Amino acid sequence: MTAQPNMLSVLRNRDFFFLELNAFFATLAAEILTVALGWRIYEMSGNALAIGLVGLAQFLPVPLLVMLTGAFADRYSRRRIVTACMAVEFAAMLGIALVAQLPTGEIWPILAFLVLLGIGRAFLAPASRALAPTLVKREEIGAAVSCSTAIWQCCSISGPALGGLLYGISPMTAYGTALVMVLLAALATLFIHPVPQKPVQEESMLDALMGGLRYMKSEKIVLGAITLDLFAVLLGTTVALLPIFVKDILLADPLELGILRSATGVGALGMALLLGVFPVRRKAGPIMFATVAVFGLGTIVFGLSHSFILSVAALVVMGASDMISVYIREVLLQLWTPDQLRGRVTAVNSVAISASNELGTFRAGASADFFGPVIAAVLGGVCTLAVTLLWMRWFPKLREADQLSGIEDEV
Repeated sequence: MTAQPNMLSVLRNRDFFFLELNAFFATLAAEILTVALGWRIYEMSGNALAIGLVGLAQFLPVPLLVMLTGAFADRYSRRRIVTACMAVEFAAMLGIALVAQLPTGEIWPILAFLVLLGIGRAFLAPASRALAPTLVKREEIGAAVSCSTAIWQCCSISGPALGGLLYGISPMTAYGTALVMVLLAALATLFIHPVPQKPVQEESMLDALMGGLRYMKSEKIVLGAITLDLFAVLLGTTVALLPIFVKDILLADPLELGILRSATGVGALGMALLLGVFPVRRKAGPIMFATVAVFGLGTIVFGLSHSFILSVAALVVMGASDMISVYIREVLLQLWTPDQLRGRVTAVNSVAISASNELGTFRAGASADFFGPVIAAVLGGVCTLAVTLLWMRWFPKLREADQLSGIEDEV
């Protein structure tokens, strides 16, 4: 009897291992830079808006370049695109490190380099995510997705702490470490063997650019999976409200704020590791909808809670349930999307993920300002449940999806 693929077995694949090594170093470098730069920007400006501009400068290239980034990932070597993006990131980080040490106090040069960094990451995401399924066997895609998400969660939890520690030693220690990690990430891509890609079929450049959107419009299971996660996170995210809940409702301190902020990451990481050993094999659609509903219920519990322990537990459950839906969505996208369209569909998915996080933070803050934090959180959870019910009705093919490993045969 052949052993089922899991997170450990898929890492024995040499090419996939080096791609994940690239992701590990690149993500850790990004987290370190974010912490160091956020502190430095606030030192220079004393303005909270300036910190917001740091995120905006990195986010805007993703939606603005979505057509180009996806088309490039489908038309040109994805391995070479990843390597080139590492070179762009290194140049941008080096510029940031040098400019941040100047005594001028001007933040616009840093923002300019951040836009360059955002451009590199805009091209990186669809290329690397579309490359991963071509490096593993079809039956290993589920294990590969859980491995990738576990690595990302691990970096998102440990990266900020490491960035703060390194910046405490000295700013150049933090910037220098991030630069070394980007170099290591670039080096890892050089060990990946070239992978043949199916040629893009569209005759004109316009058709090539629009191919991903047209495919999503026609393939309801892909459209449903992307938009379900988009609206669930957009309506249910509570991260922006944590400081308000800690100070005014739970009557806690900054240490407990740190625990709450890490709770969703801990839940997500634990579930990613579990899925790496015991991946979802049956009832994929029903499980996806159930976990989105659990996410909404967790949001409601968190909003109504006046107990620190219950709030932590709700956030852990939210992180774990969100990880299951993310896992199923990513596997569905990889198996349903033809390779020659995978880069463009992944680029649109990247925009949806970024938009849901950024706009979700704005939505939470605006609704809390209007309704108060408790009603805002509870209303977000109720809306997430409503979206779950509507999507079950509007996307029956997604609701009825069964075996992840068998989906591609139906295309």
